[in-house]
Amino acid sequence: MGVLAVDMTLALLALYAVLALRFEDPRFYTRAPHGFFAVFATLAVSAPVVLVLCRIPKIRITSFDGRAMLRVALGAGALGLVVIAGSFQAQALIPRSVPFFFVALFFTTAVLVRVSVHLRVTPAFGPRPKVDRVAIYGAGSAGVALVSTLRQGGEVQPVFFIDDDPRLTGLAVAGLPVYPPRALRANIGRFGITRVLLAMPSAAPHRVKTVADSITGLGVEVRSLPSYVDIVAKGGHLGHRTVNPDALLGRAQVDLDDPNITGAYAGRSVLVTGAGGSIGSELCRQVLDCGPARVVLFDQSEFALYSILQEMEPLAAALGIGLVARLGSVNDARRVEHVLAEERVDTILHAAAYKHVPMVEENVVEGARANVLGTRTVALAAIAAQVERFVLISTDKAVRPTSVMGATKRLAELVIQDLATRSTATKFSMVRFGNVLGSSGSVLPLFQCQIMAGGPVTVTDPVMTRFFMTIQEAARLVLLAGSFSQGGDVFVLDMGKPMKIIDLARRMIEMSGCEVYDPETGRGDIRIEIIGLRPGEKLFEELLIDTDRRCPTPHPKILRARERRLSEFEMKAVIREISGAVEDQNPGRVRAVIEARLEDDRFANRRDRPRAEDLAYEGTGG
Repeated sequence: MGVLAVDMTLALLALYAVLALRFEDPRFYTRAPHGFFAVFATLAVSAPVVLVLCRIPKIRITSFDGRAMLRVALGAGALGLVVIAGSFQAQALIPRSVPFFFVALFFTTAVLVRVSVHLRVTPAFGPRPKVDRVAIYGAGSAGVALVSTLRQGGEVQPVFFIDDDPRLTGLAVAGLPVYPPRALRANIGRFGITRVLLAMPSAAPHRVKTVADSITGLGVEVRSLPSYVDIVAKGGHLGHRTVNPDALLGRAQVDLDDPNITGAYAGRSVLVTGAGGSIGSELCRQVLDCGPARVVLFDQSEFALYSILQEMEPLAAALGIGLVARLGSVNDARRVEHVLAEERVDTILHAAAYKHVPMVEENVVEGARANVLGTRTVALAAIAAQVERFVLISTDKAVRPTSVMGATKRLAELVIQDLATRSTATKFSMVRFGNVLGSSGSVLPLFQCQIMAGGPVTVTDPVMTRFFMTIQEAARLVLLAGSFSQGGDVFVLDMGKPMKIIDLARRMIEMSGCEVYDPETGRGDIRIEIIGLRPGEKLFEELLIDTDRRCPTPHPKILRARERRLSEFEMKAVIREISGAVEDQNPGRVRAVIEARLEDDRFANRRDRPRAEDLAYEGTGG
């Protein structure tokens, strides 16, 4: 009501001032008192209605912007029409120019009053103690929205923009000057900048990384902020946010589109084991795009299977693709054989496995049962059912493994390689992944939870590195491997250089809107704590055992490897020994079999950096 009363007073005073100036007499109303009284009365009665309809009293003083000014202008114009109508109705002798000058004067005074109050209550101008002075990289719409929000919050003072568009250099955007990137170093000291905020929502992840790395060396903190909507929802505060895995990759995603994918799966029945897992569920989503006749979801977890079924049902129905869910274990041979026969499966994507390194290290027998014997069970059923293609999802931890999980996955690879030599109807292949960002058991959800809890973020070793890929890349690689398979192949994706885990932790903290704690200065929000290697972990991972026997594929970023195999006699002996150890529930015996059979892969003696020639195939990572 207070704002409405002020606006009504401004309207009446504006009309009086314009008439007094036009007639050059402050007592103009004495000439025709009844007529002028009727005009003022009409304006006094109509002004509240017009102002409320235009929602002018609802404009927040602290967010007065261009749209708010437009609403004031609309209200002023409507009041001008009221003055015209009132003078016509009362037959008051008011000059034609008066309503136009009235509109201009009311608009000007209403805007000036709001701007004056805005400047008094908004700490956006002039330095203030204990307020972070920041530069914003990106003078686009996201940067402008960010400036508006930060000015309302009062905790952060935006000082200038940085933008590499030469057309913006020297201009003022949202009241702030725009400088080119080369001027950032000088202006950081000149204006006392403590942080640079990246407002680049449409930039590719590798572009954001390049910009962030170039700024980090200037001695200021770099933060990639939440979206504008997220900031407004938090009242202008720069709180935690969920980090997009793509932004952490440090490279552009590899384009794995290929016409061979659709041809390999279109019109066929495709079964995905471990369909409720992170990799399995993404495989199911991407298989739908290939136009299969049917997708069979196979998992031993009722909840996981139910979840992916609920998600997939409307998608499959819209595409006219059959979708069935089948509960069962990969170790249950009769169940697997029945499902393959009942659903007439043409292709198997085998994602079912135990993959969490410390967990399998503590549950050796079950790890061997699922990863080795379970894989063999499904593969043998595939041969018996004359399935066209079988793709095993493996891991970089299978290369010179130091963990039970990695060793069991390497044995699973050897099982598939052995069966591939004796199968005529089924084409077998394997795909090795690096770490998949965002998958269950990966560091991304762990770090995210630790950051949301306020830290510390735990890193096993400051020099530990890993290869990383997105879930979408991983699933696409599996589908491509199935289409490229010649039998017994091992496929890997050229993922560029490995990334340090501690660098990933720092980036996640900063991209979550927090600051890494510095023990020397005592400044920062989240600590990084080094906890040491866990059982079975390696400092460095590799993707190929023998880099001299790699071959190209139709896709430049996918490599095919021909690696050492065990003979049929050796493989039967391994399966016999593993089966006996699992039957006896003897973890020590499982470990002994692994160590003996994988000696040529240098099991348990490669905890340091791999040789340079082992990583020679690495590309630029796109």
